[in-house]
Amino acid sequence: MALTSSMEDYLEAVLILQQKRSSVRSVDIAVHLGVTKPSVSRAVKELSKMGYLLKEADGTLSLTQNGQKIAKQVYEKHLFFTKQLIEAGVPEDIAKKDACKLEHVISEESFAKLKSLFQD
Repeated sequence: MALTSSMEDYLEAVLILQQKRSSVRSVDIAVHLGVTKPSVSRAVKELSKMGYLLKEADGTLSLTQNGQKIAKQVYEKHLFFTKQLIEAGVPEDIAKKDACKLEHVISEESFAKLKSLFQD
């Protein structure tokens, strides 16, 4: 089963939150993404079943190796597009929202090409 953009957002949220604090719980994700706790519960259950997330007995969440890989790819795209849009003159709040959409639809090949173009 392919990951939806929403599922990718959950993985990305866990990654970002792990960078800020030692442990991540469902409530942290709900606050970060602005979604309900039941929505997080459903996503955590599905992502755990798919092998991307681990939920410990104490309720803390962590990414599996596969989850970490996908979360890093999505977050890298997010940061890249946010930066490029802001540099192009797009207001930061709009750039962040648009980057969140772009990160899910661009292929790895196209992203690699864009990334190399802007790094030269």
